[in-house]
Amino acid sequence: MRYRAWHAFAAGFAQRISGGFFCALLAVGAAGCERDRTPDWDTPGTAPAKSQTISAPAAPAIPAEKSKPAKAKSGDSGLRFVTYNVENWLTMDRYVNRKALKGAGKPDSEKQAVIAMLADQAPDVVGICEIGTAADLAEIQEKLKAAGVDLPNSRYTGGSDEVRHLGLLSRFPIVATAEPAETTYRLNGKMFAINRGILDATVEGRGQTYRFLGVHLKSKRESELGDQEAMRVNEARLLRRHVDGIFKKDPAARLIVYGDFNDTRATPAIKQVTGRYNDPTYLTAIPAKDGAGTAWTHYWALHDIYSRFDFVMVSRALRKEVDFSASHILDTSGWNDASDHRPVLAIFK
Repeated sequence: MRYRAWHAFAAGFAQRISGGFFCALLAVGAAGCERDRTPDWDTPGTAPAKSQTISAPAAPAIPAEKSKPAKAKSGDSGLRFVTYNVENWLTMDRYVNRKALKGAGKPDSEKQAVIAMLADQAPDVVGICEIGTAADLAEIQEKLKAAGVDLPNSRYTGGSDEVRHLGLLSRFPIVATAEPAETTYRLNGKMFAINRGILDATVEGRGQTYRFLGVHLKSKRESELGDQEAMRVNEARLLRRHVDGIFKKDPAARLIVYGDFNDTRATPAIKQVTGRYNDPTYLTAIPAKDGAGTAWTHYWALHDIYSRFDFVMVSRALRKEVDFSASHILDTSGWNDASDHRPVLAIFK
């Protein structure tokens, strides 16, 4: 979550305001400009969101002169995958341009920045965190198509959070989907449901299958209902149980586990997901970095903290196909106009 409107306003005046007065002004504004906080943020419940899979119907090809081709990228013979938390592409109360707005959508300027980030990469598959309704996912799909990236197949799902969901868009057909067998856990005598669910979709493209598992684990925000880290670890455990169930049926499963894990690499939650090192079911987190050699993907403006929360993990069967040298964190200019997260691009040979 960020305070982008205030941050942008403060940055513009920083050079013209003396140190003491500016700090005081910043403190007052930060306390009153929490544009992204909503009452139901990370409120565990029991009702999962309804999943939807939409495959593209057969249709005549669009004439070349009427379509805008995406920028060509190296490695087009393989599969290009992007995981991206698009920061509240949904309807909610916001603080934009120093104004409080009720029931507002993501600002158009931010939407355009998201689409520009993605279109520049010509992805084959995009895993999205923090979208609202299925219509919001369809809007991203439509805007990408207008920008030259046609991803006609989609999967939409979620958990107990009625506001924020998961989505997947694919150039290639989605040939199978699944739901996790376990979606609840007990903590301090109370039952909780996984907040944003687990997206499970298998894509078939270029003669290969790729099984995508997407998540958006409990945020770093404190909760009155339980310890936020313990909640995140339990959600990670549910994901790992789903992964283990897949490996039990198919030890050579071609898994791509991705999303916003809201935790850094050496934490219990991440270790819970990756599993035991050297075990056949171990998931390798692709060590992507940006052009400057840094690995952070999330900026928390309130605390001025840069963290690596977004990962793409692969099973042993897929590890040899990862183009580690080409996979990276996208640091395109204007990334912070789109989201408080930077996307991660994984390329498979």
